[in-house]
Amino acid sequence: MSGPARATRAAKPLEGDETAKKTAAMILEVLAGLRSTTEAAQALEISSMRYYVLERRAMEGMVQALQPRPKGKQKRPENTLEGLRRDKARLEREVGRLQALVRAAQRTMKLPPLPSREKKKGDGRRGRRPQVRAERTIALLQAPATETTPVP
Repeated sequence: MSGPARATRAAKPLEGDETAKKTAAMILEVLAGLRSTTEAAQALEISSMRYYVLERRAMEGMVQALQPRPKGKQKRPENTLEGLRRDKARLEREVGRLQALVRAAQRTMKLPPLPSREKKKGDGRRGRRPQVRAERTIALLQAPATETTPVP
């Protein structure tokens, strides 16, 4: 039983750019001791300093990918928004139902209906027209010049 382990199913190929796959393979070879860092840098046609930067990024990415994930269904903003919309619709229906109950109770007790809060057109007041300073200045400039004489 010391022979090579047999895979029960075919390995799924990794996704990604070919140069990224080649770089990852070189980094793993260096970490496994199959190549030196100098040989890997030469094979990738990069400087040894750039190799170390890539190796560090690869290790950070691996550690990040292996962080434990929270269990269960995760809350997403889209789901939260949809829940809020459902709540809003439910509350609007409830407000309508309660308003109908209030109106029925008012009719039963023969109370006059409450005045509505909506603004009515023609409530007796007319809004003032804003006077633009530029319009006044233009009117003054276009008016015929009148001489002011001092009063004796």
